[in-house]
Amino acid sequence: MSSQQDKKSTDSLTSPLLGNGTLCIVGVGLISGSFAIALKGKGFVKHVIGVSRTVETANKALALGIIDEALPLADAVKKSDFIYVAIPVDATVGIMQEIMDLITDQQIVVDAGSTKFVLCESLKAHPMRNRFVASHPMWGTEYSGPEAAVSNAFMGRACVICEKEYSDPKAVLTVENIYTELGMNLIYMDAQSHDRHAAYVSHISHITSFALANTVLEKEKEEDAIFDLAGGGFESTVRLAKSSPAMWAPIFMQNRENVLDVLNEHIAQLRKFKACLEKENYDYLNELMVNANKIKRILK
Repeated sequence: MSSQQDKKSTDSLTSPLLGNGTLCIVGVGLISGSFAIALKGKGFVKHVIGVSRTVETANKALALGIIDEALPLADAVKKSDFIYVAIPVDATVGIMQEIMDLITDQQIVVDAGSTKFVLCESLKAHPMRNRFVASHPMWGTEYSGPEAAVSNAFMGRACVICEKEYSDPKAVLTVENIYTELGMNLIYMDAQSHDRHAAYVSHISHITSFALANTVLEKEKEEDAIFDLAGGGFESTVRLAKSSPAMWAPIFMQNRENVLDVLNEHIAQLRKFKACLEKENYDYLNELMVNANKIKRILK
């Protein structure tokens, strides 16, 4: 299936509440926390249960009012109508298997991971597969943890829904309506296409930012000079280097073939700029930058 923007408008939710109004967020951080804040603010849920790897994170989320209680995974799933999983992708497959073994045909499970193929393949034959909707809200910041969660986080952003044909149509419609109500633009892809395109527009940006930060830290030994001289251009380019390694290393490894493909092209482009400078080829240097300016037509 090729990627395509869905032009249809979704129907309004028949009820402002999801089932009895209980949401479970597995992983209490930036994405899940922002999702919980948004759903509670819209009146779609009235009670949020958090499942966290650490007591410290759960306590932060409780203190911030993001969750109403913290429970172990099995207890949280059994009490919830809607389960939203936003944890590092290397942990997602195992946790999702546990969740899918616990749910009934009245519950909906959604993930928010940055890779999709491995997860979708792992659940393909599960008897409850139709209760799962694979999604990727294309939003995030360089910050992590429940304290990074914000309201209106998803407004105007894209959300990819993968392999909707394997999910129950009513479950898909519920998820579509939620993301639409949060202001997201829905895009539909198969899992392999998602991972390829995510490598091109998201994963390479993070690798480049990490690499640039390491380059500057290696060459510029005076931290004060970095702080004093770094302008807006550098700061915006290297901003993503502050992102969590615990989140991004698994993404790079799980999507390594696509990441290697785009990384090889990026290295080839850097070599072109390097060759222009070495050979003092002003014309080709200018040509490379003029070609890069074409991105203005896409990104306003």
